[in-house]
Amino acid sequence: MRVTTWSLQMLQPAAGAPRPLPEGVRLERADGITPEYARFLYALVGGNWYWLDRLRWSREQWAEELAIPGREFWVLYGDGVPLGYVHLHPVVEPDGTHVEIRYFGLAQPGLGRRLGGLLLEHGIAAAWSIPERSELPAVVRVWVHTCTLDGPAALTNYQARGLEVFATEQTEEELPETAPGPWVASGGPASSEQ
Repeated sequence: MRVTTWSLQMLQPAAGAPRPLPEGVRLERADGITPEYARFLYALVGGNWYWLDRLRWSREQWAEELAIPGREFWVLYGDGVPLGYVHLHPVVEPDGTHVEIRYFGLAQPGLGRRLGGLLLEHGIAAAWSIPERSELPAVVRVWVHTCTLDGPAALTNYQARGLEVFATEQTEEELPETAPGPWVASGGPASSEQ
């Protein structure tokens, strides 16, 4: 399958605060996130979009990722369940902190509720303000990758929030015919016969 990947960035914070979340929806920073919960979120959101590479990660690999200074998970909740999340991954360079929006997306219960843009706005604001919550230098860039395997509105959503494409790449990928879905991605059997 041919996959197009876009790299996008913003070099200064957006003007103004993010729009408020609707009633009954809240966004929380998951300070005590465990490898189990991080993997669950990854499978819950990414199961429909071919997020496959980290499904094979060991618990130690997840723990190592979570130990990075300044790393943050922001989880969107509604109806008592996770509706989506943002994983922010800071890297300190000589010119300051570069924050990758490593993973971002909505779970099935969050789709169709006009939450994607709101979650991204809040995630971007959190990325720019990471030094307020950690001992990292000032943020000089927020960036992200998205591709044709992500949700159909992903690229447009990033661009609408002020991120600009700085690189495009096309590759041939060997992928299953369909994405595994959140059930199988989170470790459930592929059918009731297993």
